Order: sequence, then C-alpha cells, then structure tokens
Amino acid sequence: MANIMEIQNVSKIYGPLKALQDVSLSVPPGQWLAIMGPSGSGKTTLMNIIGCLDTPSLGEVILDGVRLSSLKPGELTTIRREAIGLIFQQFHLVSYLTALENVMMAQFYHSLVDEGEAMEALERVGLSDRARHLPRQLSGGEQQRVCIARALINHPKLLLADEPTGNLDEINEKLVMDILHKLRGGGSTIVLVTHAPEVAAHADRVIVLEHGKLAEDRLNERGGDAGPLAAAGLAESEGEVGGAKMAS
Repeated sequence: MANIMEIQNVSKIYGPLKALQDVSLSVPPGQWLAIMGPSGSGKTTLMNIIGCLDTPSLGEVILDGVRLSSLKPGELTTIRREAIGLIFQQFHLVSYLTALENVMMAQFYHSLVDEGEAMEALERVGLSDRARHLPRQLSGGEQQRVCIARALINHPKLLLADEPTGNLDEINEKLVMDILHKLRGGGSTIVLVTHAPEVAAHADRVIVLEHGKLAEDRLNERGGDAGPLAAAGLAESEGEVGGAKMAS
C-alpha cells in the first residue's frame, strides 16, 4: 500500500537559520505519528510544511501521490482544505458562532453546508447537547472537541494536531486522547506535535527533531494502545463521548 505522505530531503532555511535540515520520512495510511523535540527544534516548521501552510526551501513533499512543489498557491489551499484536517492548541473558533456553526463554516469552504452532517460530527465527539452554545459558554476541553469535529467534517485523508492537549486539564486531555484513539482505530492517519512524552506514548511511532534534524525515529512498543488509555480506559470512555463511532 502506498504511503499517504513522503517527505524527501526537506530543508527550511531562513537566512542563516536552518529550521529544518535534510529531513526524510514516510507515513503509511492509518499510522499515528508523534513529532517531538525541544523548543526551536523544527516541530512547528515541519507541521506547517506537512499542512501546506508553508513550503520547503529544498526537498519534496508528496501527499497522497501529489507532489506539492508542482502546485500553485491556490492549489495548495485546495489540498489543505480537502485532504487535511487541522487541530490547533489555540482553538481558533469564531466567537460569535455556535459550536454547530463553527463546524458548518468548515463545510462552507469545502462544499455545500449540511447542518445534519455537522451535527453528526459533534455527536462523534460527544457534543451534540452543546451544539447551540457559543465558544465562551464551552469549557476548554469542549472547545477543543469542537475543533476536532471541525477538522473531521470534510473527511480528511490526514489529521494534523499541534499540541492538542496543551491547554487542557487532565480530564479533558483524556477525553481528547480517547477521541484520537478512536480515530486511529477507524483508520485515520494522524500526525501529532507534542512536547509531552505521556502524549507521544499513545502514538504508533515517534520521531524526535533536534536543531532541525531528524534525531530519532522509533516505533512505540505497544503502538496506538500505549499509555493510560489502553483497554479499560478506552472502554470506559465510550460513555464519556457518547459511544460515538469514530471511523471516517
């Protein structure tokens, strides 16, 4: 089976600064990849390049068989909108729109708006009862779950999450990680940036960046079942997120 993403000898250079240096990796469909590294290691730069928010100075990125260097800026925007779901540490919700409307806004830029489908996306993250609430009426964990629903609404091939638990307490972190486990179990490909080893432990694979270079690339011993949400924790979470089916 072809890889969903290929990064080939990618560098990103800002004058004398090399934010990324000759990074290469492949990601097969359905894998959960965690990207780690200290501040300034190139994690965010790599995430932005994978997410078509930036372009490499050197090298090539191939997403689902498409060479991104061959695309014009407008075409990159289309790829990002149609093939990639983005989840940020800062939620980036529109303050005057309800949770449901924030999810529907993502549909607006992709295809026809479908309220029923948007509600289903909120149900998948356990928030159907909060659909008519504004962001200020939601907890941090609820806002992050709205962001996940928004990222999923267009059925992306690749889900990118940048420190998705960074602003959450322990309970809400567990809820978000449960959802990511269900997505991975349903076949979603996930790339997650984190500084927290306990979060990276849930992934199938971990890469570590240091000074813009790929310093480590390892498979987790227990793959996507690692950490405190294994087995019993996942079963318990069914009630917490509404027993949602997370397959895309």
